[in-house]
Amino acid sequence: MQPPSQVDTLQPRRRTVTIMNIVRHGRGTPIVLLHGFEADHRLVLSLESALRAVPGWRRLYPDLPGFGRTPIGDVASTDDVVAEVLDLVDDELAGEQFAILGDSFGGMVARAVAHRRRDRVLGLGLLASVFVADASARVVPERVVLHEDTDAVAVAGDSADDYADIAVVQTRGNAEAFVEFAAPGAELADGEAMKKLSENYRLSWDPEDSEPFTQPSLIITGRQDHIVGYRDALNRLEHYPRATFVTLDEAGHNAHLDQDALVGALVADWLRRMRPYDKR
Repeated sequence: MQPPSQVDTLQPRRRTVTIMNIVRHGRGTPIVLLHGFEADHRLVLSLESALRAVPGWRRLYPDLPGFGRTPIGDVASTDDVVAEVLDLVDDELAGEQFAILGDSFGGMVARAVAHRRRDRVLGLGLLASVFVADASARVVPERVVLHEDTDAVAVAGDSADDYADIAVVQTRGNAEAFVEFAAPGAELADGEAMKKLSENYRLSWDPEDSEPFTQPSLIITGRQDHIVGYRDALNRLEHYPRATFVTLDEAGHNAHLDQDALVGALVADWLRRMRPYDKR
């Protein structure tokens, strides 16, 4: 689902707090997982099996404002979305330390939240994250499909066109994952809300222009991701001295669906790295 290229500078404004729909699983240290544009919490819910395998983590999957079952309210910019997530971690987590992971647009939001609350953030995970808001300014590879399978595309049913537009390796299993985790959020997405956010898509400040983020981090990119690419993330690697940085072959913008086993293992390792050494 391609993010927009609008990069208007944002101005601070007063807003009403939005009540976000949140799916919760597990007990322990909280980890907040943020989905991408034209999606809902189910896009990152595909990580649940990997997260569930590592004990001691409480998973929170919110629908961001304007997506899934969370109304847009008076949210009108990515900065506003960041403010809503900050309210979530401040109110619901009440001073607890937490981890945060974001996919695509959710990665841009997660970057901002992690830096705004760096005193409480145990670590930052990024999946095919937006680093450059203006799509026309990104360094991305040409669109490529490494394996075409018309039968697999047909499995996606009404979402076949969307699947074919983003899948790098078309297989039945990959198509089924798209139908389960990506397509439902796209069907629920509020077109007017996305238009509003598209008009103010860029963060008003760049998190990586601040001091380095020194907590354990995970930056996963897709070698065939023609939407955000991998080079713009690589350009920011030195800001994250504790980051595992991976560019996965046979992976596009939905890298965690394309390479679910590898991404699951990397996420598990990231969770391990956030634990104190004396508890391993």
